[in-house]
Amino acid sequence: MLKYTDEERQAVIDYYLGQSPEGTEVKFAQKVYAESVIGHTHAVWDVHASDGRWWVITNPTNLYSQDQFPNMDLAITFHMGLCLRIPRNDIKQTDVESVRPFTDVLQSIADCEAALGQANDAGAFRAIGVRCRENLLAFVHAAQDACEWPEQDRPQRSNFKAWVDWIFDTFLGGADNRERRRLIKTTMKEAWDYVNWLTHSQSGKWMDAELATSAVSHAIGIATSICVRHLRGVPDQCPACDSHRLFPEEGMNPEHPEVIFERPVCSECGWAGEPVPVGERTEEEMAQFITREGETSNECGIMQTPLMEIIGRQGK
Repeated sequence: MLKYTDEERQAVIDYYLGQSPEGTEVKFAQKVYAESVIGHTHAVWDVHASDGRWWVITNPTNLYSQDQFPNMDLAITFHMGLCLRIPRNDIKQTDVESVRPFTDVLQSIADCEAALGQANDAGAFRAIGVRCRENLLAFVHAAQDACEWPEQDRPQRSNFKAWVDWIFDTFLGGADNRERRRLIKTTMKEAWDYVNWLTHSQSGKWMDAELATSAVSHAIGIATSICVRHLRGVPDQCPACDSHRLFPEEGMNPEHPEVIFERPVCSECGWAGEPVPVGERTEEEMAQFITREGETSNECGIMQTPLMEIIGRQGK
């Protein structure tokens, strides 16, 4: 048996009773095993109830009858298949490279902030303005490359203000986003005007370079967050229970173990969104992403009822 808190145990019991017919009673529940896959721990609970014995496996939580899954390892394997082994047909066809350019933009901003510390004359301040301008253009270029855009009336690639309108009319569409859309557009365009002034100013001061760097960093930080949330399909709140407590959960496709997939998950009800590729795993990470705690065995487990027969019964 593994250590657990009273809150953990009660959460498992509450989940089980919430999935069971009215009048069901839990007689016994204990954590018997835990397995960590890519930093996410899945705990296995042995639950004895008035309607039989069950495995309750967490993150996200699901339950399995011990009549159908007499062996714990079999239940874990099935659970991982549902939660972490991402079927090819369920993967959004989003290239890992679509998100990476935003990371490059943020790195360029950090480099610009470092250069600010060395700026000490009008020429250096203008150079900071040039770098800030390039960072803003790099952002709209990254957004253009991240997804497909209609050909009709498409602005020129470096028409910054036109692309700001296009990007946020798309990523923040609808009447509910009107004020958010107005704020981010205004912030981006004002930053653009300011750095263009600094780029050509003969009287710029260090404060101007600092203002330009801070304004661009702030604008691109917010804009990048909006774009990445849109590309990864992250809703503003859980579509199942309206909770705002969403967190990213990593997963993997066994056919491409080097690719990191991520999906939004609700910590309140367990809802999970569609997985999308967000990065690549190093060889060291691939070799170490599974750790185990608790006891297991080499015993084989065979389901007493064939899986297809179970599915067929549920369909009826």
